[in-house]
Amino acid sequence: MPWFSVTLQASAQSAEALSEALMDAGALSVSIEDADAGTERERPQFGEPGMVADPSLWDHSHVIALFDADADIAGTLAVAATAAGLDAVPPFAIEEVAEQNWVQLTQSQFDPIQITDRLWIVPSWHESPDPDALNIEMDPGMAFGTGSHPTTRLCLQWLTTTVTPGCSVLDYGCGSGILAIAAVKLGADTVLGVDIDPQAVESSRHNADRNNVRADWRLSTEAIPARYDRVVANILTNPLCVLAPVIAGRVAPGGQLALSGVLAEQAQRVIDAYAPYIALRVGDEHEGWIRLEGSLPC
Repeated sequence: MPWFSVTLQASAQSAEALSEALMDAGALSVSIEDADAGTERERPQFGEPGMVADPSLWDHSHVIALFDADADIAGTLAVAATAAGLDAVPPFAIEEVAEQNWVQLTQSQFDPIQITDRLWIVPSWHESPDPDALNIEMDPGMAFGTGSHPTTRLCLQWLTTTVTPGCSVLDYGCGSGILAIAAVKLGADTVLGVDIDPQAVESSRHNADRNNVRADWRLSTEAIPARYDRVVANILTNPLCVLAPVIAGRVAPGGQLALSGVLAEQAQRVIDAYAPYIALRVGDEHEGWIRLEGSLPC
């Protein structure tokens, strides 16, 4: 059975309210996209896959709703427009969506990702292109970090060059656990992943089990008991700056620190925030994102 996709024009002020009203009125799903995407007026939003976009940053939005073939689309749009406080239904277009194997289609969009010559990220439905490499089984999910985002790649690449057998590693803001899991596979002896989101901690435990990896996981509201030879934090600029004394304070003498989730133009702000604790420099850059890194003297 086919479905119908309805694309409505919306302003920054009305997009979110209209989206919620459409869901309440019976739409199967609703998404908000930049109506100016692909033009010189496009406003990219940076973040990990899975992060919710903020439609208020777009002057013009498209609200896209999916309906059953037998749905009363005109009636539903009228109800939703009224509930969203609009005077009338915005201009819209309707397109038929053919029935597809959505699981197969989604899986086809995620192929194995080569991080370095020795490290691959492989979805569970794929065979590894290199069985002799270090392979991390990781499926796209709600927790951040599947290897596809530039910041995750930058951190994984840093780990492959700095983790040595027997060292200790702290992954601050572990998300899916991918960085901590990589550290174990690279030879780290003691690995701790922390996050403020209980769902991320649970996801990390699950992914570690799937990869036959042993690591400790905890909410970052709990005390972190030690200093670590390698500390990596792939979060965002604001929390990185606020947490500077906490994160830098977990680096052992002679240890190394890597930070990502930082856009190139934000680098100096983070460097300044960490200057009282550890000197940082730009270690690498990919698609506008950077990795900051530094070492603590013995």
